[in-house]
Amino acid sequence: MTHRIAVVVLDDFAPLDLGIPGQLFWAARDGDGSHLYEVVTCSLDRAPVRTSAGYSVLPDHGLEVLDTADTVLVPGVHGGPAMTSGTIPVRLRDALRGRPRVMSICTGAFVLAAAGLLDGRPATTHWMYAARLRRFFPEVLLDPDVLFVDDGDVLTSAGVASGLDLCLHVIRSDHGSEVANRTARRCVMPPWREGGQAQFIDRPLPEPTGTGTAATRQWMLEHLDDPLDLAALAEHARMSVRTFTRRFREETGLSPARWLSRQRVEHARHLLETTDLAVAQIARRSGFGTAVSLRQHLHAAVGVPPLAYRQTFRGT
Repeated sequence: MTHRIAVVVLDDFAPLDLGIPGQLFWAARDGDGSHLYEVVTCSLDRAPVRTSAGYSVLPDHGLEVLDTADTVLVPGVHGGPAMTSGTIPVRLRDALRGRPRVMSICTGAFVLAAAGLLDGRPATTHWMYAARLRRFFPEVLLDPDVLFVDDGDVLTSAGVASGLDLCLHVIRSDHGSEVANRTARRCVMPPWREGGQAQFIDRPLPEPTGTGTAATRQWMLEHLDDPLDLAALAEHARMSVRTFTRRFREETGLSPARWLSRQRVEHARHLLETTDLAVAQIARRSGFGTAVSLRQHLHAAVGVPPLAYRQTFRGT
């Protein structure tokens, strides 16, 4: 059955944020090319909604369509009461509550927070508005450094283009890496962006040196099954361990070990979905060495052990 996503559009919304779910979820297809999602758009009273870019859109639905949705998504807004006073209309608040899954892009987190959906829960928003969200909603467990936060039935993304990352993550969670990667290729975007929002926050730039870690990162991807310690990575990059670690974090937002672990998990997921290799073989090919280590890392990343993951996503 097609999964219905209802996008709630408010005045002064960010145009890109509205386009992201319509494009990404439309592009998600199964192996036969059938659509996996249906996206519908609504506003208060089905009224025209003004964008922050100087034009209006006319959604096909009012808030009543939320009762038919499997997921509700709120794009970012550049103004309005959610941003200026931390409030939303009561009927919008009531309409957002009790939904199976709720998502926001960028400052749409202010709308979810005003509805009380983020109280005591981890969330993120655009880094430029993090201090304001903390001031309006101190009960939210805000993490301004990440690209998105998945807290089960409530998901939030950081600023603007990170909505792409969140929507692709949802596709990956719902249907596996093969579908998500195919969707990313169709949309001409990377299947996974390295690092978090922290790498985009305004801060003094490092002195340019003409060198970087990109070549070493590519080498790491080609040798995931090898034992890659920090000294070997620094040697490949022709840097000291200290310089390599600093440069790597500046370029990716992650430590070398965390970045490598993430790539190994993604490779293991791909092998679980697309091959009949035994778990122990996949563990060796993805660089975890043992099935026990793979189980620990995969469970930490996606919440399920290898065989359960394979049964779920080989079926889709």
